[in-house]
Amino acid sequence: MKSALTVLNEQIRNFFLARRLSLYEFRSAATGSYLGAAWEVINPAIQILIYWFVFGFGIRQREPIGDIPYFQWMFSGILVWFFINQGIMRGTKSVYSKIKMLSKMNFPMSVIPSYVILAQFYPHLILLGLGILVLQFTGYPVSVYYLQLPIYTAILLVLLLGMTLITSTLATIVRDVQMFLQSIMRMLLYLSPILWPPTLLPESWQTAVKINPFYYIVEGYRYSLLGEGWYFLENPVYTVYMVGVVLILFMIGSALHVKFRSQFIDFL
Repeated sequence: MKSALTVLNEQIRNFFLARRLSLYEFRSAATGSYLGAAWEVINPAIQILIYWFVFGFGIRQREPIGDIPYFQWMFSGILVWFFINQGIMRGTKSVYSKIKMLSKMNFPMSVIPSYVILAQFYPHLILLGLGILVLQFTGYPVSVYYLQLPIYTAILLVLLLGMTLITSTLATIVRDVQMFLQSIMRMLLYLSPILWPPTLLPESWQTAVKINPFYYIVEGYRYSLLGEGWYFLENPVYTVYMVGVVLILFMIGSALHVKFRSQFIDFL
């Protein structure tokens, strides 16, 4: 608990610094190419079309998910997955790839994963805005249920910070963690109900799927963007579980980070 409070205090005190660094990170990623930041939208768009063709036309043969066409169902869920994937992967390698910045700037190491995650949040907002326009013109207009989106976004940001505090610490000590995690994230895309509905599984297995915290975020986005209802209110037990998982991961990540950060330089 003490470590969690330490890291939380560091995040609050250095919030504006993290915001400035995240903007620099976002802009620097766009340099060196003609299309610049447009690639943050082009790459996801290409992947969405591929998934739609393979799963929508090939495997499911354009069958809807309940009353929702497959494209809109898949599209509303996968929008947040790109942020999850990039946030975890880049946050994991953030400490050992950017620790040299500490020799030029004086700020806590726990700020490094947070500003890297925040840098990935900007493309997510751009993609989300374009996604809302697509849904608007395909039969799913903006509704009052959009008001719950900030809840899932806030939960996701804390979840990503907690997870990357863990993974960035482990990846700094053992670099193989980065490659292992990359394989895990690829598997999670196909094992999580993002491209296929959980109703395809036996009922007993559907409960097991909900152990995956990303499922809650994806479904929350779907309920919001497709106007299906108030997900966090309709699933109160699952919401409490999710908050508990986020807090536990943040405390574990904080404890690991605070314990080993004085030794990070020895592993570089």
